[in-house]
Amino acid sequence: MQGSNREPLEYKASITREQFMFYEMRTTAKLLMEGLTDEETIHRIVSENLFQYPTEKLIRSQALACLKRLHGLNDDSLVAAIATQPSDTAKQVCLYAMMKYNRLVWDFMVTVIGEKFRNRDMSFARRDLNVYFIRLQEQIDTV
Repeated sequence: MQGSNREPLEYKASITREQFMFYEMRTTAKLLMEGLTDEETIHRIVSENLFQYPTEKLIRSQALACLKRLHGLNDDSLVAAIATQPSDTAKQVCLYAMMKYNRLVWDFMVTVIGEKFRNRDMSFARRDLNVYFIRLQEQIDTV
């Protein structure tokens, strides 16, 4: 699934339905840090409706997405950081997990946000996002 230890190989359309999910990632990470298996974690999230979602199907699919991202980190200390560190730190690790899991997010952060950071350009607008997608569509037929 992973190219190097950093960059995902393929683009996933799941980004539109999964979103950032900080609260869900933190909840899932805490359960994993308690020593629960993936199945036990999913069962507890669903049975106690820990994400406060309206349907069991949605809860289960989001729990699976969280587990994929957390396992994609390949680092228990990063999972622990999501579970226990202050929100600002945990959110940064969640963003990294999202980047590792989703090539679209990885490429966007590296090419657009990274370039802005290198140039000390702290502005960001919808136009930046639109330009990124137009360039991506021109370069890759499957996008």
